[in-house]
Amino acid sequence: MTDSQNDDEDPSAGAAEALPRSIEVDGVSLRLAKPFQGPGQWIGQQEILMQLLACWITVDDADLPLTPRLLGSPGVGKTQLAIAGAAAQGRPLFIYQCTADTRPEDLLITPVLSQGGEIAYHASPLVTAMLCGGVCVLDEGNRMNEKSWASLAPLFDSRRYVESIVAGITIAADSRFRAAVTMNQDESTFEIPDYILSRLQPTLEVGFPNKQDEMAILQYHLPFAEADMLAMTVDFLQESHRLKLDFSPRDGISLLRYALKRMMQDSTHPVSKDAAWQESLAKCLGEDAIDLEALAQRQRRTLGGDAVPLGLADLFFDQDDPLHPDLSDDDDGLDGDDDSDGDSSPFMDDPPY
Repeated sequence: MTDSQNDDEDPSAGAAEALPRSIEVDGVSLRLAKPFQGPGQWIGQQEILMQLLACWITVDDADLPLTPRLLGSPGVGKTQLAIAGAAAQGRPLFIYQCTADTRPEDLLITPVLSQGGEIAYHASPLVTAMLCGGVCVLDEGNRMNEKSWASLAPLFDSRRYVESIVAGITIAADSRFRAAVTMNQDESTFEIPDYILSRLQPTLEVGFPNKQDEMAILQYHLPFAEADMLAMTVDFLQESHRLKLDFSPRDGISLLRYALKRMMQDSTHPVSKDAAWQESLAKCLGEDAIDLEALAQRQRRTLGGDAVPLGLADLFFDQDDPLHPDLSDDDDGLDGDDDSDGDSSPFMDDPPY
């Protein structure tokens, strides 16, 4: 197990403290957002961290950085990967949480009525990162609608600027500005148009950690957990990964955290550990998670792995219904041939002349 930092110190903290509270652009004063403050720890999977950092390199004065998509299941650490990347470069980090109702002005500049009755303009985390040469993470970007994405089109190509209709100004990105977009792999998201996807390259897929790294992740977040409880949780997660279920390290942390709290309430009971863990499993991940094999089999059937293709008539008739229009003569149960004479011969009887 390796990590991007040896302790919890954030190397971008000094840069964040030096940021101004406001900046003037074309005569308009913009109040800046506050940067993210937190550890830049990344455990394991060093290759994908190096891939992210490579996207932000410029190999020549004429070169431009890339804005990658960080793709993966919820809870695998996509945002933490970007945090670690910003920390490794010593840059201030800003995170914008994308939602289905995010508007273009939310992404850029928002007018706020001050106490004196005047309008004050507040820069979003994205615009603040642009002005200060920081890193911005657009978190869960595929939850955002196309209209909002369209306002960012010039930022993520060679133009590198945005236009604020609200403030009436054009804002150019500092040459040190970097960005990444995290995207969940689930169905509750918008389809991002191709002209935006072509600007968000490359795609870096964040997978589930191996057993050693997953143990290190849980130990980092729950250093007070007992070894057998950690092992039980890691074994469960690794089995779920093998079965291609989407239980993540974050699920494991929540599961174990709740189990530890329940044990604290009745620590003298001889079976409290196992009972608390089983209860936590059901409460945090659902009753279905108790039997992973059965859950995986149900999901395969739901996805169509064992299903027979259905036609329109199947919506109204059972497969064995004699009125089913797709029921062949061979399946009518009357005879073994394809005629209607009632015998098994493929030839019709002589007609009665």
